Amino acid sequence: MRFLFKLLAHWPLWLLHAWGVVLGWAVFFLSPSYRHRFLSNARQAGLRASAWRAAVGGAGCLAMELPRLWLGPLVTVRWHGDERVDEALAKGRGVVFITPHLGCFEITAQAYAARYGRVHPMTALYRPARQAWLATLEAINRDRPGLRTAPTTLGGVKQMLKALKRGECVGLLPDQVPPLQQGVWAPFFGKPAYTMTLAARLAQQTGAVTLLAWGERLRCGRGYVVHVLPAQAITAAQGEDAVVQMNRALEALVLQHPGQYLWGYARYKQPRADAQA
Repeated sequence: MRFLFKLLAHWPLWLLHAWGVVLGWAVFFLSPSYRHRFLSNARQAGLRASAWRAAVGGAGCLAMELPRLWLGPLVTVRWHGDERVDEALAKGRGVVFITPHLGCFEITAQAYAARYGRVHPMTALYRPARQAWLATLEAINRDRPGLRTAPTTLGGVKQMLKALKRGECVGLLPDQVPPLQQGVWAPFFGKPAYTMTLAARLAQQTGAVTLLAWGERLRCGRGYVVHVLPAQAITAAQGEDAVVQMNRALEALVLQHPGQYLWGYARYKQPRADAQA
């Protein structure tokens, strides 16, 4: 698998995405459980097939582009709303970037590190892969100049707090189901979803600025656009209301770009009881 991963890293992005669309539809048709979850989540959001259809192939693109992003030549990235990053960094209080399962969420941290990381490094929260070979590649290639990684453990949370207190930046996926006792049940498209409190707590405990960021995947291998949006409603709220406001912000963003969302993610699953050390 490592050999295949390294081989795919040198394929052109358009070809990876073309095969990604094939892969996405193949999994959609061949896995009844995945298809059921995908359709159930899309219907929960009130979407018709015309809105979510592109997301089927997009899920495959997400998998196929990973070797290129980790091991291959640089890809084309443009920014929209980067003035918000400049303004946030100028305040010197640190920045919490929240990035949903929308588009290519891998590219957002990489693009930030390439542009800002030399002076203002980022620490990104991640859940290590279960496969040993992929976890090794993940550990080696996600860490890069200007970008550090922190596991989803108590130690990782402490690492992120320290980074913010130094005036640095952190990034996390707010719609990733957190371990037990690290979240609250809050509505997401009208259905209770176990939602992390970490993003709001990090900002409230450190005074950091909170921004929404996501990586739009352009068609035909033309690269990506990193969009940066304000998140005043989240930072203005307190306690569990901040989590509710965060989910509302994510809902609005997803409904604007339903063809880029990872509808097959098990957003409404029960949290697992992870070790806290």
